[in-house]
Amino acid sequence: MNKVLILNGPNLNLLGERQPDIYPAPSLEDLNKELAGLAAELDLEPEFIQCNGEKEMVEALQNCRKRVSFVVLNPGAFTHYSYAIRDAIEAISVPVIEVHISNIFAREDFRSKSVVAPVCKGTIAGLGKESYRLALIAGKDLFAS
Repeated sequence: MNKVLILNGPNLNLLGERQPDIYPAPSLEDLNKELAGLAAELDLEPEFIQCNGEKEMVEALQNCRKRVSFVVLNPGAFTHYSYAIRDAIEAISVPVIEVHISNIFAREDFRSKSVVAPVCKGTIAGLGKESYRLALIAGKDLFAS
């Protein structure tokens, strides 16, 4: 079975409470349950990590490099300014798919730039929880054996 890391950044632990007009997804716990079900159907073994700190996210990326087939990453606000996370993605040989619940390109100007996108295999944004589902399916098809 192939392993996948589903890594969520700051404030995503508040899904279901925080700005429901922008983040219409269920709670992170409910989203993770849905993704675990899909992962099982795809013969993937998911690991879920949510980090509010940049250091923890960098460490999660570094620590996954020898044990997962790919990463589904929602870096949250780190998307727009964390060169440390960008460097961690670039340093590991594991493919990373960037996801966002909201369409970051249709929001405030500062949110339309992703510093991590150039080192990710692809980006899926603006489709709510479907962004994660599509990333799992694509990751299975492209990166898992």
